[in-house]
Amino acid sequence: MATEQRPPSRIERRERTQHRILAAARRQFAESGYDRTTIRSIATEAETDPGLIMRYFGSKEALFNEVATIASDEPLGETPEQVAESLLDSLAGKLATDSAGTLAMLRSMLTRPEAAEEVRAAISEQQRLAADALDGTDAGLRIGLIGAISLGTIIGRELLGLDGVAEAEPAELINVLRPAVHALTYGEPMPPPTAQPQDP
Repeated sequence: MATEQRPPSRIERRERTQHRILAAARRQFAESGYDRTTIRSIATEAETDPGLIMRYFGSKEALFNEVATIASDEPLGETPEQVAESLLDSLAGKLATDSAGTLAMLRSMLTRPEAAEEVRAAISEQQRLAADALDGTDAGLRIGLIGAISLGTIIGRELLGLDGVAEAEPAELINVLRPAVHALTYGEPMPPPTAQPQDP
């Protein structure tokens, strides 16, 4: 005789509902940003009541903070090569298909000062850790340029859909960027251009 499946407990039902709410919020904040996403639209997608969302999370801002994040990075290493590869790995993670939380933060940063500050703080902390591991008085500038390149790559691919960048796989983008990132972490100047012979 088949064993009857017990109905989910109250705690299990609540966890499932919260999971649907978070998934819907993460997707909508990533696609539409903070201002254009509403509690009602999230509730509709999550198949729940708007009041229940407010009960679980308190406010739209609290729900946004729950799902929109810039992930903290692991230690970057102690040599230019280790720093370069760590920064490239970090970028690869942010380009992954499950980066909805990062996209939600980036899409909202132009209209929501708190989001812009969190993005700036996360990038600045990564830059500080990286610059401490590099030589040269311009280490901060070089790491800042890597940060700008990384942020531009994410925005160009995920938000603007730039030709070439949008269609490329994350691994392909990382391979193309690798020489430039390594050059910036090492900080060795390129040789001056060879003078062209003048026409007689």
